[in-house]
Parts: sequence; C-alpha cells; structure tokens
Amino acid sequence: MTAEEAGMVLPPDLRDRMGRLADLAGDGVPLAGDLTTAAAREVLAQAQVLVTCWGCPPLTADVLAGAPRLQVVLHAAGSVKRIAAPAVWDRGLLVSSAADANATPVVDFTLAAIVLAGKQALPAARAYRTAFPPHSEREGVDGRTIGIIGASRIGRGVIEGLVASGRGHRILLHDPYVDDAAAREMGAEPADLDTLCRESSIVSVHAPELPETRHLLDARRLALMADNSTLINTARGSLVDTDALTRECVSGRLNAFLDVTDPEPPPHGHPFYDLPNVLLTPHIAGVQGSELRRLGEHVVAELERYSRGEPLRGLVTQEELGRLA
Repeated sequence: MTAEEAGMVLPPDLRDRMGRLADLAGDGVPLAGDLTTAAAREVLAQAQVLVTCWGCPPLTADVLAGAPRLQVVLHAAGSVKRIAAPAVWDRGLLVSSAADANATPVVDFTLAAIVLAGKQALPAARAYRTAFPPHSEREGVDGRTIGIIGASRIGRGVIEGLVASGRGHRILLHDPYVDDAAAREMGAEPADLDTLCRESSIVSVHAPELPETRHLLDARRLALMADNSTLINTARGSLVDTDALTRECVSGRLNAFLDVTDPEPPPHGHPFYDLPNVLLTPHIAGVQGSELRRLGEHVVAELERYSRGEPLRGLVTQEELGRLA
C-alpha cells in the first residue's frame, strides 16, 4: 500500500499491535508500486503475511515468485478481485478481506437515505423553495414497501436495520442465491426483480458488479417503478442504466440517491449534479476519514487470529469470488 494509505489505515497504535505479533519487514516501510523490482523482492522474500490495500497491484505469478514464504494475504479494504490473481489461488494462499469492516458505514448511509426517501426529503426541499408544505401533504417513513436488491453483507445489514427499526416496513428481497425460506428468516419477502420494482416505493441496490448484473436496472425496469419512488445505489454504478435513469430523473418521475454512478464521476455538466430530485455523492458511503482505522483494526485482529491458529473471519475463497463485489 502507499504511505498515505498506511498512515490512514494503520496509524501508530495499530502498527505497534502488529509489531508485537510479527517482525515488520523493511522496517515497517510500506511497499508501493511495482512489486517485481529488486527492492520489493528483497522485502517480499522474507514475508509470510502480506497486508494490502487499494494501492496494491495484482499478485501475479511473477510477484509471488519473489515471495516464496508467503502464506496469507490480509486485505485492508473490501473487494479482493483486483489483487487476487489466479496465482494466489494456485499457491493455496489464505486471503482475508476487510469487507465486513467497510459494510457497516454503507449500511448506516443506506438506512439514512431510506429515512430521507421515506420522508420525500428531496421533493419536499424542492417544493420548499416556493411554499411551506402543510402537514397534511407531508409523507412519513413508516409502513413503506422497500425493495432490496442483493443480500450481500450490506444488503443483509440494511434488512436487519429495517426490521429492527419497528417501522412496519414490508421488505422485498431479490437475490438469486437466497432461497425463499432464507429470505423470510431475514424478515423479507422473496420477489422477482420486476415485482420488486413495481411494488416498492424505495429500491436500494446491493448486488455485486458482474457481467450478468450490468444494467440490472434497465429502462424497462426503471419504468416499472411508481411515480415519485426513489432509487438508492451504494453498490456499483454499472448496475443501473445511467442514460435511462437520467431520463426518469430529468422528467421528475423518479428520485435518486446515488453514491456511485457509471461513469464515476459523471461527465462535467451532467444533469445529476443539478437536479433537485437527485442527491449525488462522491462514493462516500464506505469508510471515510476517521472510519478508515476500522480496516486496520480488522487486519490486525485477523493477524492475531492467524498467529493463534484460529480461522480468519474475513476469509475469501476462490469459489465465492465470482459472485462477490
């Protein structure tokens, strides 16, 4: 990882905890950039555990050839798809992700967006420019039908939060990997995607970015959503047809809370920046600022578990990689 990433994710107290468990190769100076240089290989030759972050290049066969002692990769971020090249699995390395640590802030962000959507905060703010809306015209959150696309870590966390809120929501879930019984056990009703779009006043996206999920919400499915309903996307922008959503939002028919877009960011002058019924944020739902140490805390706890011979809580397998974010 870069020195900047290391400073945010692994502040001195966490580095001290790591130092009590293991010798920090290279005097604890993080590796950055090309991992096949002579200087990088000198450090990697000693490494049994590699702690990675966003700045880590793919761990290819060439990289791993210089790390013959490596046993485990602890990723201080969410998705490991970028770094976990086939050679990682061919070597039988253990791989752990801090996705759980990143999930909680996204769940919190989504639940906050759901509350704002339920109160029709964006349309109310627009109307407030010309008149103070009477109480009789205001909407509340309770008793909404909310559609959750994807029972990922975050999707499940959002469902759990909605159930715990006691607001009497009807929760619809679409996830091809979750059977009906499991959906109901979470507190949700299983639904096909068309039904979910048609019957939900709020639709929240939590599915992974895969070839088969590109434009999962296309023009046809967006058209199924009721007038004045809200789309929330904290997953990946490619899951939604941006052009189709733009048309729906420009018309005023749909509202949107978008923390991710495709492309990201939208081009200069795109309507999303100025539409009063769209809240566009720059991919901030995940860990930010003071929250970044959560990733480091997860990694250090994983190192502690590994040193005691205990299972890794963030373990990722090659078999499940294809359907993870």
